[in-house]
This record gives sequence, structure tokens and C-alpha cells, in this order.
Amino acid sequence: MKKNKTTIFIISLLFSAFSGSVMAQSNWEAGVRFGDNFSIDATIPFKAPRIHAAAYFDNNIFGLGGYFDWMFALDGGPTGLKFYPGVGPEFYFGSNFNVGVAGDFGAEYSFDFPLTIAIDWRPRIGFTNNTGFYAGNWGFIARFRIGEGVSFKRAN
Repeated sequence: MKKNKTTIFIISLLFSAFSGSVMAQSNWEAGVRFGDNFSIDATIPFKAPRIHAAAYFDNNIFGLGGYFDWMFALDGGPTGLKFYPGVGPEFYFGSNFNVGVAGDFGAEYSFDFPLTIAIDWRPRIGFTNNTGFYAGNWGFIARFRIGEGVSFKRAN
């Protein structure tokens, strides 16, 4: 019982830290991700969550990932700094077809000019052929903001 109370307290604390800070992304973004593997990375804005897509290229394996990210900022923090937890499916094509679900956890900073940089972590649970938990997949992302309003704006 004490463990449940502690968990509820921690979750409440996290939500209060981000209260009033849920954000809407205002632009499409496209770029690259370097890390455990190389990928083409893109984000598509919605009110919440945003769609975060990736096409992975690694030796003889091609992968596709689609994540639903929720954007947050720290109250009183830098205007361009955002944090995002997310989740979504991943599909890998190679000698075997693999399906999994991955988390997408990161922090990103949008500059006053049309560039966003980010670091993220995408741990995965594989369901087919290569079943199991994969804790790797760290990356550095650089994306160009496309369209009008290249500045990131906070939602009211």
C-alpha cells in the first residue's frame, strides 16, 4: 500500500510541475537523427499529441516508426525548451520482419531561426522474431521547421 501512495505522489508531483505547460506544435519539421542507427525524422503538428515519424537505416535493416508525442515545457523555463514522452509502433524489415512498440522520450530546443535540436531515447519491446526488451536507441536529432510561423509558440 505504501508503494502505491509513493507512486501516486510522484505522478502528482510530475503533473503539477508541468501544469499549464501542455503545448501545441505549430510547424511541420523534417531532419535527421544520429545515434544507435541513422534515421530520417519528421514531426507533424496536432493539438496533442503530435505525430513523430522515423525511417531507420542500419546495415541490412530498414525500419519505420510512428510515435505519438505529448509536448511539455517547464513553467518559467526557456521559451524554446520542450520535453516529450511518447509511444508508438515500430516495424523492421530485413532478414526477418519484426514488430514492436517503443517509447519516445526526449528534450528539444527550438531556436529563433527554423532549427530544432533534440536528444531522445526510444526503448523498444519486440513482439516477433527478436522478442524482448531493447534499452538502446539513443539519438541526437536536428530538424528544420517548415512553413509559416517558424517560431515555436506556447499554447494558452
